Amino acid sequence: MKYLLIGLLSIGSALAGVDLSKSEFTWTGKKVAGPHFGKVPLKSATLVEEKGMIKSGEFVIEIGKMSVEDIQGEWADKLKAHLISADFFNVEKYPTATLKVKSVKGSTVTADLTIKGKTNTVTFDAVKKDGAYTGKLEFDRTKFDMVYNSGNFFKDLGDKVIEDKVTVDFKVVQN
Repeated sequence: MKYLLIGLLSIGSALAGVDLSKSEFTWTGKKVAGPHFGKVPLKSATLVEEKGMIKSGEFVIEIGKMSVEDIQGEWADKLKAHLISADFFNVEKYPTATLKVKSVKGSTVTADLTIKGKTNTVTFDAVKKDGAYTGKLEFDRTKFDMVYNSGNFFKDLGDKVIEDKVTVDFKVVQN
């Protein structure tokens, strides 16, 4: 079976290695007072190319190992602890998120994003340059049961409102 799969892939597609240590997923979340951002590492990744473009792929993201990079020390530790808590990602129950490529047309990628056991479709552009795919995807955190301080779910939050949209800039580096 293994050799059949390798043979089929070599007919028009190629399994591209992903360098997990050089690939980056950078998250940004915003609140009234300004943005917070950091990185989240890949646990594993597969990428299948056809004619130099993404055909399919799956990326497993280690939410519990995220970093906070816009602030330091105690405040960064507190923010990370809150983000991995049940108010947001609940990493005790859901330690990873998954992005699974469903289709690609030109540079537009359609993928299933699974966070906290919930799957929603996201669409984004990915461009290949110098052996790496780069792009930006956005998702609505409330579609994954992360409604903490969402202005669409709670009123009178004032400057404590957190935007529902989360942005993830990515760079997937091939071996």
